[in-house]
Amino acid sequence: MTNTHRDQTDNYQARGVSATKDDVHRAVAEQARGLFPGAFCKILPDPAGDPDWCAAFHADGAGTKSSLAYLMVREHADPSWYAGLAQDALVMNTDDLLCIGAVDDFYLSNTIGRNAHRIDGAGVAALIGGYDKVIGKLAQSGIRVTMTGGETADVGDLVRTVICDSTVYVRLRRDRVIDAGKIGPGLVIVGLASFGKMKGEERENSGIGSNGLTAARHLLLHPDYRERYPESYSDTLPRDLAYCGRFRLDDPLPASGLTVGEALLSPTRTYLPVVRDILDAVPGKVHGIVHCTGGGQAKCRDFGRGVRIVKDNLFDLPPIFQAIRASGQISDQEMHQVFNMGHRMELYCLPDAAQAILSICRSWSLDARIVGYTEAAPAGGPNEVVITREGKSWSYLGRMS
Repeated sequence: MTNTHRDQTDNYQARGVSATKDDVHRAVAEQARGLFPGAFCKILPDPAGDPDWCAAFHADGAGTKSSLAYLMVREHADPSWYAGLAQDALVMNTDDLLCIGAVDDFYLSNTIGRNAHRIDGAGVAALIGGYDKVIGKLAQSGIRVTMTGGETADVGDLVRTVICDSTVYVRLRRDRVIDAGKIGPGLVIVGLASFGKMKGEERENSGIGSNGLTAARHLLLHPDYRERYPESYSDTLPRDLAYCGRFRLDDPLPASGLTVGEALLSPTRTYLPVVRDILDAVPGKVHGIVHCTGGGQAKCRDFGRGVRIVKDNLFDLPPIFQAIRASGQISDQEMHQVFNMGHRMELYCLPDAAQAILSICRSWSLDARIVGYTEAAPAGGPNEVVITREGKSWSYLGRMS
């Protein structure tokens, strides 16, 4: 059975978050879309005026994952739990920019907005130290990120705990741009796992990334946190939707080597080194790259034109998503639009490039697989994403352009 889905975001929307952000898309609909209108990120002319080059600025952050870090710090009296948010905030930018073919020489500025009554200098130091650590780790893989400075703002009237955001700038050659607007029929989709332990990582990653954390937090964590830390969630959220789960932060996550708190705070994995190697190895073979962040496995519906994207060979659900599913409070259809569900990056490539891509992923100890393919959508209709798992299928229709 296939269910067609446009805007079923009941669980997420009820908690004050939009998986589709349709209102935001409407608000920016009249904005200029840059040199490559179909690209994953807006691409601008080179500020230096070189016609062979272009540039992009990007802003993103760790989102409500910072509220989880706050809980862990309060529970363990250890501000080092804030450090991972820096990797989340950086990677959410760099790996979006990766989708346009930018894989090196990034310039970073960070913004920390805190309630100083709750986030002290040790917390700020942990965040800033987190940026230094992830920049150093990327340098070991040959990826250059330059910290240009940042801002720490005391905004306790607006922020209950802390917000960790970043802005990243990059230049790249126009002939190296990956334009997701070129996604069309006849491609295979290689998914790169969000979970496990790839080369360069210190420990197992749950795969949660930095999307869907509002839902994950409230679906998994025990009502005890609702009472003890009311500052950790919005006062606009009905109390019966706050912290409705069965787990405490230090409980083991079933089928995992992580606790629930560790799994929810797993730093967002960067795919920069492996995709850099892929693009060097198969030039011209990758027609589009999609970062499965806001919108989850349905995010790809807004790239390309006249295309049906079929995902019928997804990874088995990692333990963190199994636990969220087992809560019984969110449908599979909604989960696939909120979470990455096991792979957070997907490459749309010519079929003859797939095996070389998979081989490079193996060299990085990164699980990867062909998760699907593309075909023509019905003439005159919108893009469509069809997801099949365990004998059930869901359809997500794209916006008409």
